[in-house]
Amino acid sequence: MMIDYDEFSMFGENISEYSLKVSARPKVERVSCSLSDGRTLSALQWGIQSPEIVFVHGSAQNAHTWDTVILAMGISALAIDLPGHGHSSWRSDGNYEPSVLASDVATAIETWAPKTRLVVGMSLGGLTTLALAGQRSDLVSSLVSVDITPGVNSEKAKAITDFVNGPQSFASFEDLLARTIEHNPTRSESSLRRGILHNAKQQTDGTWQWRYDRSTHPSPQDTTKRLERLSALWDVISRLSCHMTLVRGGTSPVVDDADVAELKRRKPDCDVIVVDGAGHSVQGDKPVELADALTRILAD
Repeated sequence: MMIDYDEFSMFGENISEYSLKVSARPKVERVSCSLSDGRTLSALQWGIQSPEIVFVHGSAQNAHTWDTVILAMGISALAIDLPGHGHSSWRSDGNYEPSVLASDVATAIETWAPKTRLVVGMSLGGLTTLALAGQRSDLVSSLVSVDITPGVNSEKAKAITDFVNGPQSFASFEDLLARTIEHNPTRSESSLRRGILHNAKQQTDGTWQWRYDRSTHPSPQDTTKRLERLSALWDVISRLSCHMTLVRGGTSPVVDDADVAELKRRKPDCDVIVVDGAGHSVQGDKPVELADALTRILAD
């Protein structure tokens, strides 16, 4: 059976599940722009004003991962689909490292959110926005990294990569949902169901495939090398001129105490917020708490 999908039809579920106080249906539109190499970059633009906040998702996610957070904040925002994810084009070279992705995020901000006051990135998105702050400090006045530092390694990220490196296709939606639930024990089934509809596509034969680019998925050995290259971003943190906040998932293994200590050594004025009960995907596990934290940061 084919399942109908309308990416703007499920906001009512987000609102109901988290008892959000939303007075009217939010104005959300999908926007896209052409990049110099012919690729398309896509994003969700929330509200009628110029976005005050920009969100960048993690690996194997998409812009809709921020839906509940943005609904809870009730703010004009831009949520970007990174290249190779969501509705953005895949890269022919398969290079999705933060230093490469940062230039596309810069284009998105210049195009749709030139007045943004806060840039928020989670996991791969957090490393990408950190690289962006190093390359284009004029675009980042305040930075929030969600459960990620350059200290991430294969061991810390194992639970995530085990899920991402799983099958590309599934015989049914139920099979895909079952695997997703298995690897995301802190999330509600309803939120995972919505997430799959946004992050996978049903094929004409009824099977399901992930939307994100896995065609050049790195081997475990190459993944280790890529993670080692991320350590250069510690030097970016040392040079940051903007304010930085780390939001750490209270139950996540991805950021440990040693990472926080190194972060504070590199940037002593960095704020650290721990969200109790949240795993790596803080926006999925505790979206209202994350929204509250971001609202406070914007108010400072």
